[in-house]
Amino acid sequence: MAATFEPSKIVRALRAAHLHDSSRRDLLQLACTRIRAHGAPYTSVYAYMLHGNELVLEAHAGRDTPHTRIPVGRGVCGTAVATGEDQNVADVAAVGNYLACNLDTKSELVVLIRRGTTILGQIDVDSDVPAGFTDAHHHAVKEVADALAVLL
Repeated sequence: MAATFEPSKIVRALRAAHLHDSSRRDLLQLACTRIRAHGAPYTSVYAYMLHGNELVLEAHAGRDTPHTRIPVGRGVCGTAVATGEDQNVADVAAVGNYLACNLDTKSELVVLIRRGTTILGQIDVDSDVPAGFTDAHHHAVKEVADALAVLL
């Protein structure tokens, strides 16, 4: 299993981009691209932002997904928002309401982007590795999500 990435480097890049007036989409894309660049277990990285009762895909790195809009409560992503809790799913095949982005995806990590108690969106990471995400992976992605919450 690959080591986790150094989140502080991505956070510094996000802050620098923000200082240069990068758009929200550009900041989200930067986060997705930088996380994905670390390779396995980060197969694909998606940034969904909450618009009413729907998550809308605003940036991604890796495989395309047909799920550009996800209702709150549906799938792993919608469940994260509905429960207000990050999701670390070791085996997506075991999840009854799983929305498959790709048949090769084996595990998924969803980390909420929140400002205080307000959920702004989420970083959704798919992996082709079963049980791909450890607590250290979760913590690293959470640092990036927390930085985005301040900058967006």
